[in-house]
Amino acid sequence: MRQFDLSPLYRSTIGFDRLFSMIDQAAGLEAAPSYPPYDIERTGEDAYRISIAVAGFAEKDLSIETKENTLTVRGSRETLSESGAQKAEMLYRGIAARAFERRFQLADHVQVTGASLENGLLHIDLLREIPEARKPRQIPIGKGAEAKPQVVAAQQAA
Repeated sequence: MRQFDLSPLYRSTIGFDRLFSMIDQAAGLEAAPSYPPYDIERTGEDAYRISIAVAGFAEKDLSIETKENTLTVRGSRETLSESGAQKAEMLYRGIAARAFERRFQLADHVQVTGASLENGLLHIDLLREIPEARKPRQIPIGKGAEAKPQVVAAQQAA
């Protein structure tokens, strides 16, 4: 149950619809899944790494997919007794072998650059690459008639 009202922000902001939708979704997740555990770390100014504990899963058991601004990590493992490779009677099963799906919302211009599996941890490297057109730029200030040719030149280029 949400205890804050976003309606004043909707009235005074433009273009932040996606952000407010994400806040609404986060507030609605009461019982978020806790398996498998994961870490998110910043490895550089625009670089990130997600580490997911996937002990017992091999590379063939895992899939990583990006679609729009969502990163989805899935894992499903066939147990030894189901595959027929070893027919053993399990006395106790404490190692989780259940399937999972984790979703992460990515910010604009964040791309997955690679993934690796080592020591039971799946590492997914991410990088935010802002296009040149989106980077801040200085606008020269002209005096009177000097400013008009720059505006006209910009319109002709478009």
